[in-house]
Amino acid sequence: MVEEARKKEILAKLSEAVVEFEGDDAAEWSQIAIDEGIDAHDAILGGLAAGMERVGELYEKKEYFVPELLLCADALNAGLDVLKPHIGKASDNQVGTVILGSVQGDVHDIGKNIVKLMLEVGGLKVIDLGKDVSAEKFVEAQEESKAEIVALSAMMTTTMMGMKKVIELFKTKKSDVAIMIGGAPVSQQIADLFGVDGYADSAVTAVQLAMELINKRKALSTQA
Repeated sequence: MVEEARKKEILAKLSEAVVEFEGDDAAEWSQIAIDEGIDAHDAILGGLAAGMERVGELYEKKEYFVPELLLCADALNAGLDVLKPHIGKASDNQVGTVILGSVQGDVHDIGKNIVKLMLEVGGLKVIDLGKDVSAEKFVEAQEESKAEIVALSAMMTTTMMGMKKVIELFKTKKSDVAIMIGGAPVSQQIADLFGVDGYADSAVTAVQLAMELINKRKALSTQA
């Protein structure tokens, strides 16, 4: 088993490769991770995805722009190409389904895409509706897929109110679904105000929250 110090070093190198958009390095360190016995999930979550979270922060601070984001995504994918075959078939691990999208009027999807990656690595099936998604489309996708969770993203205060429209439409239809929200202007206070099931302040906590919500629903269905 790889020593903890060595594992931290490899994960740090994976993260650095993504941030520095070094695709060859991302692929090389991904292979090293596998060769040295690091679990592929850990390498993705603690290495590549951690790097993309850092990239998202740099983008929000306007230190990185779209060209850098695309280069970082290329490096991320180079690492994923090496690691994904080692996490088995997704269908073997999937524990639930999440509808994901940026609400109507919001064309930002960097953060959403990172969340998508993390959810999939966490064993969840993700139906990504993309950006600028209407409330009706969220409801339609959930009714069609019977997804347990709808995850809404907004990166601007003005578009954040679009979340409220989606939430109200689901409530009107009395849909049996959990709703979670996230994004730069969103907070726990906003989540409480909108009456949703949860708020995630990062891609990592989004996975944790999604799993908690699904496990809670399973426990309730067992008791029923």
